[in-house]
Amino acid sequence: MSFAYFDWIAHHAEVRGDRTAAIDLASQRRFTYAQFDERIDRLATHLAGLGATKGERVAVLAGNSTDILETQFACFRLGAIFTPLNIRLTVHELAFIISDAAPVLLVHDGDFATMAEDLKKQCGVPHLLSYGPPYEKAIAASERLAEHTPCAMEDVCTIMYTSGTTGKPKGSQTTHLMNFINCINLGIGVFISQKTNHLCVLPLFHTGGLNCYVNPVFHAGGCNIVMRAFDPGETLRIIGDPAIGLTHFFGVPSIYQFMGAHPAFANTDFGRLQIAGVGGAPMPVPLLKIWESRGCTLVQGYGMTETSPAVLVLDAEDAARKAGSAGRPVLHGELKIVDDDGNQVKKGEMGELWVKGPNITPGYWNRPEANKTSFTDGWLHTGDAARQDADGFYYIVDRTKDMYISGGENVYPAEVEDTLYQIPQIAEAAVIGQPDGTWGETGLAIVVRKQGQELSETQVIAHCRERLARFKCPSRVLFIDALPRNATGKVHKPTLRSSFLEKAGG
Repeated sequence: MSFAYFDWIAHHAEVRGDRTAAIDLASQRRFTYAQFDERIDRLATHLAGLGATKGERVAVLAGNSTDILETQFACFRLGAIFTPLNIRLTVHELAFIISDAAPVLLVHDGDFATMAEDLKKQCGVPHLLSYGPPYEKAIAASERLAEHTPCAMEDVCTIMYTSGTTGKPKGSQTTHLMNFINCINLGIGVFISQKTNHLCVLPLFHTGGLNCYVNPVFHAGGCNIVMRAFDPGETLRIIGDPAIGLTHFFGVPSIYQFMGAHPAFANTDFGRLQIAGVGGAPMPVPLLKIWESRGCTLVQGYGMTETSPAVLVLDAEDAARKAGSAGRPVLHGELKIVDDDGNQVKKGEMGELWVKGPNITPGYWNRPEANKTSFTDGWLHTGDAARQDADGFYYIVDRTKDMYISGGENVYPAEVEDTLYQIPQIAEAAVIGQPDGTWGETGLAIVVRKQGQELSETQVIAHCRERLARFKCPSRVLFIDALPRNATGKVHKPTLRSSFLEKAGG
C-alpha cells in the first residue's frame, strides 16, 4: 500500500500560520508559516514554468539561506527532485555532477554566479535563476500554485552527491518516506517540537545541515534560524541570548572545537540549550569533557547520507559512561554487524555495520553497479567497522573503506590519488588520513617520484588546490622510494599508516 506525501509547511500554515517558521540571519528576514507557505507556492509556480516538473532535477549552488529551504519545498510541491551542490567543489568537480544529474535549472546566489554561468555553458543547463532580486521578482510576479503534484512517499525527492570510492561522486537518492522517517527517528531522540528554536550552521547541501535538524524542525512546526556560514563567536552569542531562546543546535566536532577555543566560550550561558548534537566524524573524548565542564553534554550519533541520516543516537544521560560510543539504534531501522561472509557476529566482535529499513536509500542515481555491490537483500553495506557492547551500545571502530573525514566532509583517497597521478613527475601515490587537531583528519600524500625527476611538497599541494576542493587536498606530502604492496599487488595502506603517520606528525 502506497501513501501520499503530505506537505508539512502547508499544514502548519493552516493550523499555526502566525508562528515563526524561519529566520535568515544574513538578511534579517523572518517568515511566519503562512508567509513561508505563500512564498513556496509562488516559487513553485515560477519553477514549473522553467520545466521543473515531476522527476526533473533542480540543482542549487549557494551559501546557506532560507531561500534554499523554500526551493526544497517548492520542488516537493512539483514532484521535482531537489539537488543541492557542494559549494566547496571546483567547476571541474561540479561539471561531472551536473552532467550526471542533468538538471533543468540551476539556482545560485551572487557568490557563485560566474561558476553557474560556466556550468551552464559546459553542461548545457537550460535555465539559471539567481537568488536576490531576480529570485524575489520571480516570486512577486507569480501566482500561487494552482495544484500540488501528487507524490507517493516512495518517490525520490532529493539527490545528494557523495564522494565515491572510485573517485567519482554518487548521487544518493532520498525519498519522501526517508525524510519522514528521519523526522520521527531524530525528533523523538532529541525532543523536537513546536517549541523548538534551532540554529543551523552546517551547509544545507549536506545531510547534516538539512536533516540535523532543519527538516525535523519544520515537520514539527518549530523555528529554524539559518546562519549563512558558521562563525564561532556569533554562534555562541546566539546560544547565550535569552531573547532568542535557542533550544537545539547541531555541529561536527571541529565546530565545537572552534567554539571551545573562542574567548566567549567561558562566559556563554548554555542553560537554555536542550540539545547540542554532534556527528559527521568521531568526537574526541577530551573535547566532550571540555563541553561537559561548561554544563553542556553533547548528544552523539552516527549516520550517512544514504540513511536519511540517523542510524544511531547516544542519549545525553549515557554520554559520560559510554564515551566513544555512537549510541543505540533509532526507532525505525534495523542494524547488524557482519563478518566478511555476511554472517552476523556476536556482541563484542568487530565486523561491518549493515543497516536496513524505511530510512535507507533506494539506491544511487545512474549507478546500477554501485547499487549491486552496496546492498544485500535490502541491507546497505555502510563500509564502517563496528562492534556492540554487552549493553547494546554501538562503537564505530574503523572504516573498512579507505575514506577519512575532514571537517565533517567525507574524503575518498581514490579521487585525490587520481589527481596526484596527473602530475608527470609522480610514479606512485597513495593518500591516507592523518589525525588533525582542528579538522579531525587531513590527507597525507605518500609519493614516489619518477627516476631522475624533481618535485616538491609545495608543488604537489598547489596542483591539488587547483583541481580539488580545499578539504580534499593533502596537508602534507612525504616522498619515499616505493609503496608497500600486498601479494596481489595492491597498495597496503595499513603498512603506510603504521610506518608514516608518526613521521608526518600524526
